[in-house]
Amino acid sequence: MKKNAFIKVFGCLMACTLAVVLAACGSANNQSANQSSSTGGDSAQASTDAAATDDYTLVQDGKLTMISNFYFPPFVSMNSNGGDFEGFDVDVYKAVCDKLGLEPNILPSVQFDTIVPTIKQGGKADVSIGAITITDERQQEVDMTDPYMDSNQAIVVKKDATATDIDTLNVSGMQIAVQAGTTGEAWAKENLPNATVVPLDDIIQCLTGVQTGLYNAVVCDLPVAEYEINVAYSDLQITTEIPTGEQYGIVVSKDNPGLAKAINQALQELQDDGTMDELEQKWFGTTL
Repeated sequence: MKKNAFIKVFGCLMACTLAVVLAACGSANNQSANQSSSTGGDSAQASTDAAATDDYTLVQDGKLTMISNFYFPPFVSMNSNGGDFEGFDVDVYKAVCDKLGLEPNILPSVQFDTIVPTIKQGGKADVSIGAITITDERQQEVDMTDPYMDSNQAIVVKKDATATDIDTLNVSGMQIAVQAGTTGEAWAKENLPNATVVPLDDIIQCLTGVQTGLYNAVVCDLPVAEYEINVAYSDLQITTEIPTGEQYGIVVSKDNPGLAKAINQALQELQDDGTMDELEQKWFGTTL
């Protein structure tokens, strides 16, 4: 074999050998890259899933800002001694904050019928809690969490009243007090159309008005009526329990679905660990 021919053959052999080596390396590198990509993908997905559980915004970082009408004991009220907020729902709210690792931030009392528009608009408060019934109408404007308590309505009159039920109250000239924007107002307007339904700012005004004879009756949430008659209005009585089958939920903006999801999880944990039972015993003397 001539020298030049030998060089050509040797060169071809080296080129083939190098190609095989590079192909093998390339295959190994691709396998490693694929494994890395798979592992990285799993990690990325895990991170995404973890972030999704806390995917919500807050008016103030680290705080869950709440508004309510604080004239609805025993759910939400203000302590007369120091003006602090208290009640069953205040305790539930604080327990939710604890579960979420957030600081409570309660704003001054607002009118009940401004709550849904305020949460819908955003920018002022993250949530509202305060015996707020889950209704289709409200859910068109805002999100509401899973229910945390059941309730009905009640008719309350003076103990010496002669008009005490739906038939005797549903006549011209009867004055029925209700808290504006509540399901009690909606029920009264629908079921007592011949009477005059008078919307007031809060339930205390309603009950006091019946007590003084200004109004003939009040329609309000049964747990509130029972509590108030027991602690402050002994001259009033519940004459009709109205089985409306209502459920209370926490109001959240539709723009903040991650917050509603996180609160639902917290509420479930509070049910599971017995906290809700403890709070019901504290404020109602029994589990509901």
